[in-house]
Amino acid sequence: MQITEKSIKVGSLNWFYREIVPNRDNNKPPVLLLHGLPSQSYSWREIMPTIAEYGLRAIAPDWIGSGFSAKPEKRDFAYTPDTYLKALCELVRSLEIEKHSLVVQGFLGSVGLQYALRNPDAIERLVILNTPLSPTAKLPWKMAQWGIPLVGDMLTQDPILIDRTLEGGSGFVIADEHLDIYRKPLLTTSASGRALKGTIENLKLSESTSEIESGLAKWEKPTLIIWGMADPWLSSEDAEKLANSKSNIELVKLEEAKHYPQEHWSKEMGLDLVNFLRRQSN
Repeated sequence: MQITEKSIKVGSLNWFYREIVPNRDNNKPPVLLLHGLPSQSYSWREIMPTIAEYGLRAIAPDWIGSGFSAKPEKRDFAYTPDTYLKALCELVRSLEIEKHSLVVQGFLGSVGLQYALRNPDAIERLVILNTPLSPTAKLPWKMAQWGIPLVGDMLTQDPILIDRTLEGGSGFVIADEHLDIYRKPLLTTSASGRALKGTIENLKLSESTSEIESGLAKWEKPTLIIWGMADPWLSSEDAEKLANSKSNIELVKLEEAKHYPQEHWSKEMGLDLVNFLRRQSN
């Protein structure tokens, strides 16, 4: 089984995505994986084969503005949560995905959670990795400065911000062969930096996390939180509080992992992930 790279045009937007199809299908809903900032679907490269090994199809798109997906100018794509949500719903519809499990991570994972809360009938199971869960969550300064006028314009054109952010957030060195792929969009076109700046400027994190906090309090679908407990940017407090208050929400703690647990802890989290995704719903 190999991860294939594909693209699909949805309206005026071209989406890039990675997909892996199992050799044997267990008739479970597919798994949609959504990355955070400033990452791309490549971050799921170690997790996707594990998912497929257990008979599940996995699809990981690059968000619009990220990776190898389209990077429209702000006049054509506002980079607000609602704009992202509309585009994601259209992508899911175009891929003919109906019921599916959803895995979200990081900043922009917040938009993935809003998608789940607004489309509960489409969600079989939900998995949350180090994603803002309440208005107490704030963008780390490393990211927030990308939205500052002039300063952000310069910072987001520097491909080294990928190294500094992904390695700073994960706490470990990422091999150059992987960083080459993460950096490539910024090296290819200045539109990548403008899209990243536009996303930070319009993330509306406080509004989104208010919706997430109230929505998850009423959420009834089976949910697994996998949390890198050493995350320098997001406290585990909200995740622990949520898991303790809801019988349908489980928490797996990765004590040494940080903000991007899928980057260096894929083996440790992989079995918990697939066992949860394969479980029969009550």
